[in-house]
Amino acid sequence: MTTFPFPQQRRRPTPHAIGFAALLVLALIVNQASANEIQAGPMLGHTALRGASIWVQGKEPGLVSMRYWRKGQPDLPFTIDAQLTAEKYRTHTFELANLEPGTEYQYQIFFDGTQPENSPVYSFKTQPLWMWRTDPPQFSVLAGSCNFVVDTPYDRKGKPYGGDYEIFDAIARQDAEAMFWLGDNWYYREVDFDSHQTMNYRAERNRMQPYLQPIYHKFANYAIWDDHDFGPDNSGGYFPFKETALDLFKAYWANPSYGLPETPGVFTKVRINDVDFFLLDDRYHRDNEHYPDGPDKAMYGKAQMKWLKNQLAASRQPFKFIVGGNQMLNDYSRFEGWSQYRHERDAFLKWLAENKIEGVFFLSGDRHHTELLKIKRKNAYPLYELTCSPFTAGTHLDAIKRELKPILVPGSLVGEKNFCKLTFSGPRKDRDLTIEVFNKDGKRKFKTKIKQSTLTYSQYKNRQKKRHH
Repeated sequence: MTTFPFPQQRRRPTPHAIGFAALLVLALIVNQASANEIQAGPMLGHTALRGASIWVQGKEPGLVSMRYWRKGQPDLPFTIDAQLTAEKYRTHTFELANLEPGTEYQYQIFFDGTQPENSPVYSFKTQPLWMWRTDPPQFSVLAGSCNFVVDTPYDRKGKPYGGDYEIFDAIARQDAEAMFWLGDNWYYREVDFDSHQTMNYRAERNRMQPYLQPIYHKFANYAIWDDHDFGPDNSGGYFPFKETALDLFKAYWANPSYGLPETPGVFTKVRINDVDFFLLDDRYHRDNEHYPDGPDKAMYGKAQMKWLKNQLAASRQPFKFIVGGNQMLNDYSRFEGWSQYRHERDAFLKWLAENKIEGVFFLSGDRHHTELLKIKRKNAYPLYELTCSPFTAGTHLDAIKRELKPILVPGSLVGEKNFCKLTFSGPRKDRDLTIEVFNKDGKRKFKTKIKQSTLTYSQYKNRQKKRHH
């Protein structure tokens, strides 16, 4: 993404200042250029206290402009220009700076110098500045994974694997601050991932679907990938076109950052009010699942694990979400997951316990069903993992029921297409997390509440004091 300095108002020349011939040429250029239009988006990306990122894709290369203003002040707009190029898939992420906290802004997108009067008006709101002033606000985020868009010429024969796109209408009706896409956000087919020239077709076709646009407009959108929007099924760091996959992902999403300078990937951190989300990359550095387990086998890799540990050690938020494309705590599944990388995973869980990191909660996708897992630990709070899947891909409820997991929270298994909603509420030192799961029609299928205090060590300290007395 290109970072722009805070834009200055710029005035366009009026017709009185332009000669007749020049005006005629300008009109011809504008008429030709006006054929360009938005193909996908605009999509609201990372939204902070005083900054915001907004993504857009045009149908043609050329000049794209954003005009934005504080709500109620349309006569004091600012304009930013950028170039859409074929090399960047005709996408651009505008980065707006010097905004004010807790403030609503409106904006328009237009092309090649045309006037924006007839362009749709969109809006977004920056995060509120509550720190050291009030209790954190109540807010919600949405989450889910596995969005399969049918493409008959390139799909396997038989019943379509994807469908029920009305789920995105149900999502768009929700009241929330952000949407977390937990991987398999599009599905590369066999015709896509065997060359770098063809991979953009899938990302572009998925992004332009009309039923997705209201979600892109309404919520701050954040994403990680899993195998199907990275490369072939169950692929990892040995995929020959992983650099192309990373380039595409960065072009199509507007996360706050991507990896580290010395460690490529899509991992990043997002803070929304008083909750930290650590978004992990489970593909770029991943060894094959059948590689023998041991010190040389990794799903995330040493550099990313060190980054995560430092982030957790530094976080002071009541809830710390570790977000991955694969399930992380499920030892009862024969499918992909961190359980097949025990050397890396168990070492991390040991570090987590030894350093008494509080408020940790795992969030994942991939499995084509939703469930809440609860793993008890000796002299420590239980670890929870919420898996949210699928949006539109096929479900496999019969296979899931055969896993017979004693760690499954009763009533939480949802084997139909669904999405999850996480709501944070309560005073600063006594926050609550409410988890809800909704089906494609917006009907609630599961609800539970987890208090901040249940993810701390204080309850175990109190028990030990009672034993001593």
